[in-house]
Amino acid sequence: MTFAKPSYARSDVNRAGRILVAEDATPEEIVWAFDVLANWRACHGYPMNTFQATLRTRLKGLDGNAIVAQRLKRAPSVMLKLRRFDTMKLVQMQDVAGLRAVVSSVRRVRQLETIYRGRQFDHELMSSKDYIAHPKPDGYRSVHMVYRYVNKKAPAYNGLHIEMQFRTRLQHAWATAVETMGTFLGEALKAGQGSTEWLRFFEAASAALTHLERTKPVPGYEALTREEVVRLLAELESELRVLTKLQGFAIAANQITAEKGGGSYHLITLDSANRRVLIRPFAATRLEEANTEYAKIEERTQRGEAVEAVLVSAGPIEALRRAYPNYFLDTGEFVRQIERLIAEAGGAVPVRRRAR
Repeated sequence: MTFAKPSYARSDVNRAGRILVAEDATPEEIVWAFDVLANWRACHGYPMNTFQATLRTRLKGLDGNAIVAQRLKRAPSVMLKLRRFDTMKLVQMQDVAGLRAVVSSVRRVRQLETIYRGRQFDHELMSSKDYIAHPKPDGYRSVHMVYRYVNKKAPAYNGLHIEMQFRTRLQHAWATAVETMGTFLGEALKAGQGSTEWLRFFEAASAALTHLERTKPVPGYEALTREEVVRLLAELESELRVLTKLQGFAIAANQITAEKGGGSYHLITLDSANRRVLIRPFAATRLEEANTEYAKIEERTQRGEAVEAVLVSAGPIEALRRAYPNYFLDTGEFVRQIERLIAEAGGAVPVRRRAR
């Protein structure tokens, strides 16, 4: 298997990051900056593959139905983050390479977290954030652990960051719905940007799900009972017709085009304008080609086309569906849970709104 190695000095990587978000960059500078980003991102493939193997091993016997997936951060997401945090340097970005484990319950999340904290691990734990015990104000919940890669046998990759996320299926369903709706609204809901009404709906949805999982409430919802949260959720859903919209976004199986052949990596392209998905498999020996094709699609995105791509490793297509349902516009689990909760309310009954 051939993995990319860093081809640019870290000072060049940081310069490329500045160019990507600059308003006065020349076309030549932008082309160079994208080349640097493509290499910087691709060189995370080796350490990410190592972490994935360890994660799968540690999940054995813990949760046989856990979903494991890895991804390299999309260029638009890299640029958005650099704009949001204008003092951040590209080499400091901790989630260029990300792994995710989706398990059945909060208890399983805690068990997995304990395994990582308690066992010998060569790599350095840089930071960890518990968004289950302390949910973000927008409703996001998960456990994040960021490691600094350390390997004497592969020094070229030392210092690269790998972010690991541990979340439950309910938390995963919520995050999927946020990304899917953000795609079609053309708003970065995931980053807390966009329509106040939509952001409030997803806050309330997460607040309701915390009651199902018996975890700490979303900030601002501490004083509301489960019944009051669910009534508010029903009211907001009725105003926005969220479930109808999400169900309308779903793509039928026969609209998903998958090229023949197996592969360790899959390049998923979502054409949201036509509601189509193309899946291209790449063998491990073609990883460099996969990264090149990934960069080409992102150039189309940059030109304004309604296409999004992600290069992932998650196994067969059904595993891809479960790991990255937002790229298949599949929010079925979220819809089912919200329908169940709203049924408790018996309709949209007005309740006091929390202060914003």
